[in-house]
Amino acid sequence: MKLSKELKTGLLAVFAISTFILGYNYLKGSSLFQTDRTFYAIYDNVEGLDVSSPVNVNGLRVGKVKSIEIDQKTGLMVVSFSVENDFEFSKESVARIYGGGIIGGKSIAIIPDFESPQTARSGDTLQSQIEEGIMELVNDRLSPLQKKIESAIVGVDSLMFSINDILNENAREDLRGVITNLNDITASFAVSSTKLQSLLTVNETKLNRTFSNLDTTAENFATLSDSLAQLNFNKMVTELEMTIANFKALSENLNSGEGTLGKLLNDNTLYDNLEHATRQMEELLQDVKLNPNRYINISVFGKRNIPYERPQNRTD
Repeated sequence: MKLSKELKTGLLAVFAISTFILGYNYLKGSSLFQTDRTFYAIYDNVEGLDVSSPVNVNGLRVGKVKSIEIDQKTGLMVVSFSVENDFEFSKESVARIYGGGIIGGKSIAIIPDFESPQTARSGDTLQSQIEEGIMELVNDRLSPLQKKIESAIVGVDSLMFSINDILNENAREDLRGVITNLNDITASFAVSSTKLQSLLTVNETKLNRTFSNLDTTAENFATLSDSLAQLNFNKMVTELEMTIANFKALSENLNSGEGTLGKLLNDNTLYDNLEHATRQMEELLQDVKLNPNRYINISVFGKRNIPYERPQNRTD
């Protein structure tokens, strides 16, 4: 059978149009030969999600994003996506946008909910969530760091301007002088260190002997401390307190005039009597010296006693 040129041209045009339609739908993420379910999710921001982005369930690809449109009334993003297999989930499941690296784009992950009895049907709108990707996390972390770096740079600039204002030519010369003096001081310390090292080397024997004596002294102190620790300080303190109490009682008795010593210390009559007796004894001794014949009289025939005469040198 021979085909005419017009029929061949028509068949070729139909084939080209069919191929174009199939290719266009394939690029859009839909297939003409496969029945799938379509679901919707509404987001504030799709954050890099594109048409034909994969739709996954626990990492398994089950569909594609079919379209992304803007709601003219609310300004929200309405995303429609297809699920190509027979996996069933409830209407309360969540369509979460996730991923998004430096090169890769965003995807939709269906977080299935099996507790709700209402099974999701084609055309239902699922709950939506957006998970922060790597770039968002990096931006969230780098934004505060960027502000701090900018603030630090501004502070450094202000500091450098202040330093330039302060360090004029005279100040720079003074700073050079200070550094020179520090170098001289460092050199002096080095010389002193060398001399000190020589001194220690020369007197090493004496220093060792001194430390040995200090060790011996420390041991003696330790022995003395042990001996003191063995003393019964409580008993000594108790006896000392008793002795002080006895002295206190004796002092109170003396002050109150009790006993012989108390009366001697507090009775003026006894003192006067003793003084009077002492005076009379003194007069007697003086009279004996002046008139011994009155007291020592050895006479056979007897003799008249010499009357007592008061001594001339007595003033009382």
